Amino acid sequence: MPIYKPFKKTLPPSVQKDKDSQKCGLRHTVYSVCGNEYTGEWLENKKHGKGIQVFKKAGAIYHGEWTYGKRNGYGTYSVQIPETKEYTRKYCGQWKNGKKHGYGTYFFDSSAVYEGEWTDDQHNGWGRMYYENGDIYEGEWLNHKTHGRGIIRFSNGNWYEGSWRDGKRNGDGKFYYSDKGLLYEGFWVDGTAKCGTFVDVGRESAPSPPEFPFPEIQLVDMELVLREARAACQCHQ
Repeated sequence: MPIYKPFKKTLPPSVQKDKDSQKCGLRHTVYSVCGNEYTGEWLENKKHGKGIQVFKKAGAIYHGEWTYGKRNGYGTYSVQIPETKEYTRKYCGQWKNGKKHGYGTYFFDSSAVYEGEWTDDQHNGWGRMYYENGDIYEGEWLNHKTHGRGIIRFSNGNWYEGSWRDGKRNGDGKFYYSDKGLLYEGFWVDGTAKCGTFVDVGRESAPSPPEFPFPEIQLVDMELVLREARAACQCHQ
């Protein structure tokens, strides 16, 4: 009885060599011609999984997750300080398709820090910003600008809570003047208060209150006057 050997399909030498050279799984450090270095996992010849990428020209390091050659998932991006040659964190958080996307914290060159939501490398959604001068904003963002509802606490004790648009106070909001013990509540346009009311709040403990208390409003229909003034402001926006 004849014996048949199973047919073994062989690839052309050039195709087989290319297949054998494909990086897959965990590899030691791979060096690029430009000087970059990558140590970590691969899949189908692309960075995939967890790995560390050293960017020589930019003087930066990314340590985190990858998906088919792009930063994807959680990772930390650090930059080198020229004077000390040491690395300091710049961003740590979530990534998508090589961009900051999701929740993360960004450290600016100064003492300013942003922590919150990102979309395509920009502040989008909810976030908290610690400014270098001591001010703190917490609220909504759109394309790197305060936009929506939010509150900012100034380093001098003042605060504003209300609506924002394109980085400025726009719409209804309240502003508290800590040095005078006054609270303004009203309507804003491009950072300027247009119509509203002032009331004394904490006048006794304020360091420099007005000489005289604010009188009570005696209008027959205060709300009607405010609505008409607000409508006039909105018409001119």
